[in-house]
Parts: sequence; C-alpha cells; structure tokens
Amino acid sequence: MPAEDWRAGGFALYVHWPFCAAKCPYCDFNSHVAAAVDQPRWLAAYRAEIARLAAEVPGRVLGSIFFGGGTPSLMAPETVAGVIEAARAAWPLANDVEITLEANPTSVEAGRFRGYADAGVNRLSMGVQALNDDDLRRLGRMHSAAEARAAFDIARNAFGRVSFDLIYARQRQDAAAWRRELTEALEMAVDHLSLYQLTIEPGTAFGARHAAGRLRDIPDDDIAGDMYLETQDICKKHGYPGYEVSNHARPGSESRHNLTYWRQGDWAAIGPGAHGRLTLPGTRVGTEALRAPEAWLGAVEQRGSGELSREVLARHDQAVEYLLMSMRLVEGMDMARFAALNGAPLDGAAVESLLDLALVQVDGGRIRATRTGRLVLNAILRELAP
Repeated sequence: MPAEDWRAGGFALYVHWPFCAAKCPYCDFNSHVAAAVDQPRWLAAYRAEIARLAAEVPGRVLGSIFFGGGTPSLMAPETVAGVIEAARAAWPLANDVEITLEANPTSVEAGRFRGYADAGVNRLSMGVQALNDDDLRRLGRMHSAAEARAAFDIARNAFGRVSFDLIYARQRQDAAAWRRELTEALEMAVDHLSLYQLTIEPGTAFGARHAAGRLRDIPDDDIAGDMYLETQDICKKHGYPGYEVSNHARPGSESRHNLTYWRQGDWAAIGPGAHGRLTLPGTRVGTEALRAPEAWLGAVEQRGSGELSREVLARHDQAVEYLLMSMRLVEGMDMARFAALNGAPLDGAAVESLLDLALVQVDGGRIRATRTGRLVLNAILRELAP
C-alpha cells in the first residue's frame, strides 16, 4: 500500500456523543437516552483518547473535527471547548479547520448555540428532518416546525456555516408536497443541505412496524426515485448542486469532514461505537470502540483505551472501501489510485458494459456514476467490485 495514500483524503477527528433526549423511531445509530450525564468525567475520557491516538499519529495537520451522535447539542459548551482544546494540543490544526457539531432545533438546544460558537465550533449541522408538524410527530421528533425555523435563525447568526437535514419519501408524502418543502428549505439554506430518503432499518421502531404491516403509505421505489431526480434538479437550479448522493452545497461549502470519509483519508475516532481509519507504519487499520456508553467510559478509565478491536486492512479491502465510498461522490473515483491499492485496475469489460448502458462516465482518469447511474449505484458497485 502506498504509505501516504491517506493524504488524498486528509486527516480528521470524529467525536461520538452517545446520548439523546429520546430515541427516534427510524434511527439505527448508537444512541441512548440518559437522565443525567457526568460531563466532566466524559470530557476527561475524551481528552485521554485524543492523547492516546495522537501518540500513534503525531504531527498530522487536522483538517476537521466532527461532533456526532446521538445529540451533541446536549453537550455543555464547556465540554465541547475542552475537546477542541485537547485536539489543538494534540495536532496542528489547519488554518481553515472545519469544526462541526450536530444539533437538534429544540428551543433548549438552540439556547446553547452561541456557547458552541464561542467554544470554537464554526459549522452547525441541524437535524430538522421535516418542515411540518404532522410529519415531525410521525418521525418522533421533539421539535415543532416553528422551533426549527427559529433555531435556524439563531444558528445562521452564530455560525458562518450551517447545514440541515431533511428526510423525504416519508409517510403520505407525494412529489408535490416534497417540491414545496424543498423549495422552502432552499430559501432558508445558508450553504449546505443533506437530503435523505427514508430508509426502514432493522432493529428500529419503524422496522418493527413495517415488518408487522403497520407502517403504511410509504412511497414506493419508483416514486422515491422520481423524488430523488427532482431533488437534484431543484437543488442545482437554486445553486446547491449535489456533490454526493445525499448532499448538496454551494460550491466551496461541501462538508470537509465527510469528504475525508468519501475520499478515504484517515480519521481518529473516539467515543462509544466510533469507527476510525488510521495509516500506521507499514499498514492501515480500522478501529472500533466499545458501543455501550458505560463500558466505553470504564475501559478508558481502567485500561487507558476505549477500543473494542483493531483490524489490519488488506490492500484488497482498502480498494473495495475506496470504491464504495468514492463512487458516492459526483467527482467519482481516481482509477489509478484504485489500481495502486488493489494491485490491479478495474475490470475493463465491466467498465465497458456500464459505459454502454450510460450508467458511468470515464474522463480525466476518473470514473463516476451518471445522473441515471446514481439511481442504481449499488448495482454499479457490484459490477465494479474486484
């Protein structure tokens, strides 16, 4: 493996805060409801994990920090500030470092926004999900549409960069209703939108309801596909072209942190259930932390590490991961980089077949899915995977 391959994607830090005020019925993330959290204790553990990982990969320029969850806007601003200070002490930060915190737009959490900005957060990602109260209730959200709009106003006055998430292909939603909602969202937007099709995941409340036949009026795949294509057109028209399957931004405002994942850079990951990728001398490893919050916290305190496991990634596995992640991007995949990781180029016959079907384009040494191809991306990946 080329020793410096990770530099094509950069270096980032992911911080997982596992706590939520309530569990949303569609969510399969590692999140837990807790009545109280000892935040100084958690900050000490985060600091210890940052120091441990920095000793393994010292001197790297940190391009982004991302507080994900869970609901990081339940963290005290002092906790967030302490984590950022620890990262700054561990690695040199890029001059234009991107520091993102995920937030829910309840009035309580919005009241902390200025504190997060003062702590060093310069990008907020808000989980709005819907702009009408009926759908918010069905999605199990704890905020109203009015609260979301008010929180957004606070956010854009506190942060230079603001993103928010919406879910489409929801229960009882048709294309006309989504067009109206998306147009309103684009009129509100600052520089970035994440637009996700509702997926029914096993192990969630929605998954159980769907299996029992009690989750009705979900748009079928054809309607959802039409919504996806229309989403691309509407966002592009408003100056927010898609740069990844579910993400849209004004040019230059793409999520730098998520690009690190999609371009297969390295990232240190701390917190319960967090997954990381680190290039060490002679090898690249995948790290995974203990999922249960108390187990992770106890492991950090008692044995000096919250890691559950560490896997050496074979070159073939790295190549497949690069294929799977980079093809989500409109820019596509660098075929020479893939060949260097894989030890062999993409299968020429598979590429030609996809070109004949107009599902991919090849130019400038890159292969990318076409507009139509992104609707069947999983099928493309199956054809290209070595």
